[in-house]
Amino acid sequence: MMRWGLGLAIGLLWLGSVGSALGMAMSAGDYRQLGLSYRQQALYPEAIAAFQKAVALEPDNLDGRVLLGWTLHQAGRRAQAASELLETLYRNPLDVPAANALGIVYLVEGHLLSAVVTHTWAEWLKPDNEIAHYNLSLAYQRLQMYEPAIAHAMEAAKLEPSNPHPLVALAIAQWDRGDRVKAQQTYRQAIEIDGRYQDTAFLTYLDEAGFSPGQIERSQQVLKSLK
Repeated sequence: MMRWGLGLAIGLLWLGSVGSALGMAMSAGDYRQLGLSYRQQALYPEAIAAFQKAVALEPDNLDGRVLLGWTLHQAGRRAQAASELLETLYRNPLDVPAANALGIVYLVEGHLLSAVVTHTWAEWLKPDNEIAHYNLSLAYQRLQMYEPAIAHAMEAAKLEPSNPHPLVALAIAQWDRGDRVKAQQTYRQAIEIDGRYQDTAFLTYLDEAGFSPGQIERSQQVLKSLK
């Protein structure tokens, strides 16, 4: 897959150089494809540059703006990511992918109230939005508001039953509320979906799923209680 992505990137660059020689420019769509290819290889500076060119060519293409904002987030440039995604929502407040992405940026940065407001808006726009429900659970758990954390985690688990992340989020909220037995039962359900969740070291991966260091530690605590 990596080799294919590199080949696509080289091919698009070659077409761009040939097109320039013939007086033909790459389209915004070409730059988006190039950016996706770079991003797949974790070449974030190159991906960002390609997405920026796509946005410059098609400033009203909201999908292109979300691609740029999310890639900035992945590259750790979260202030710029938030700015780009806010601009997208200004252009269309009803854009669910932009709201989802902005809420995640706020969550990861620890701006919990902003994350709650943004994801609540995303959920209002799309009630079966598993991304919004899941991240609302994580935000509310960190705010020590366990009832809404549990409710949103349960909804996310119902909407995406094959994903263990909402179940782990549910387990840590139940644990912190004092429902230790329920938390253990819930965590066992996550293990049934993916056996890797029996490995304490594997849980450090949850930072890629929006968990804070404290939430990862709590997940490890719940797991250890099963043994």
